Amino acid sequence: MHPPVDKAILVGAPERGQDPRVADEHLEELARLTDTAGGIVVGTLRQRLAHPHPRFYIGEGKADELRELVTARAATLVIFDEELTPAQGKNLEDLLDVRVMDRSELILDIFATRARSREARLQVELAQLEYLLPRLRRMWSHLSRIRGGIGLRGPGETQLETDRRLVGLRISDLKQKLREVAKSREQQRKARQGAFRAALVGYTNAGKSSLLRALSGADLFVEDRLFATLDSATRSVDLGSGHTALITDTVGFIRKLPHHLVASFRSTLEEAREADVLLHVIDASHADWEEQRQVVREVLEDLGLDKAERIMVFNKVDRLTHAEEESLRARVRALESRPAVFVSAHQAASLEAVRETLKARIRARLAHVVVRFSSSDGEALAELYREGEVLERNEAEGVLVVTVRLPRALVGRLAERPGFAVEEVA
Repeated sequence: MHPPVDKAILVGAPERGQDPRVADEHLEELARLTDTAGGIVVGTLRQRLAHPHPRFYIGEGKADELRELVTARAATLVIFDEELTPAQGKNLEDLLDVRVMDRSELILDIFATRARSREARLQVELAQLEYLLPRLRRMWSHLSRIRGGIGLRGPGETQLETDRRLVGLRISDLKQKLREVAKSREQQRKARQGAFRAALVGYTNAGKSSLLRALSGADLFVEDRLFATLDSATRSVDLGSGHTALITDTVGFIRKLPHHLVASFRSTLEEAREADVLLHVIDASHADWEEQRQVVREVLEDLGLDKAERIMVFNKVDRLTHAEEESLRARVRALESRPAVFVSAHQAASLEAVRETLKARIRARLAHVVVRFSSSDGEALAELYREGEVLERNEAEGVLVVTVRLPRALVGRLAERPGFAVEEVA
């Protein structure tokens, strides 16, 4: 048996002065979120506001119009693009006699259905409970106070107070479990120390998972929907010339991302904090890519990652005409001082730009040296090939002369070995 599909009416109430095109794009995105959650949109309602109405968020007349629309379309759900207060949500449900939710609650619901790993499930449950806690009164408004009686005598707690206490205990329990998971993740990161690490960040559905799958050849779940994947994945990517990078796909961002969700996923996003470079993936074919870029920047700033080294990766250029791509490149040059590459996850040749950019970052961190040692030391030669990028190799009178790029820590160790001479190339 499949659960009934919710028929939803979407409500957009932007502030006066906002670009109407941007307001429409926000509502279109809300429709895509509704589709991702498994609902169907049967109607929309818009109202421009100087400021939210304290009772219904929208004006009272518009609320009555919404009630008529709910009845006419036999809607079972109303979704607001703006965040509602607990009181506004309760007042609207009393008026409309259907469930009412806002964008934050919808995103949390999507995360709950799409989380696969234990860590993601814990993070989503924590975010949901922290969102729910101030809204419990709305959920339990139909219950009267527990009165005395056999089996009901005691401290006199209301059902609401009981639930608040239980939710509080569960939140504490989840936070403790996430601290334990974070410790385990920290151990995994320590085991990867020494490897060059990059993290994919970006707006949801920008193509981060597709890009990682194309670069690594790994089998990753990809779907053309918002928040198709939530669980971070790290894969080893061969960059060529003996270089590899560990690239992590992180959860996508979105405008009006619930604060509780960002806080809950902080440990997952630590992967981005520990990365040597962030690959900010942008959907080049999206009309509002500049706004999406700004949303990602603001979330990175909230996470303290605004100063991290960042490379702009404009994905999905295969969807652009040649003229559109040239116009995009010119626009990016005018806006960005950061390096940018233009690729398509579906065009393998274009991905060389990402590999070359990452190799340049790795080389910048390596020492360019000439190492001299006995030609009979095959183990040392193998180590140079394994740990560095060998540029030239010569042999004369039993001495190997190898020009190589190496991690500085290894250069120091080689210089201390008997029979080794290490000279840095200017």
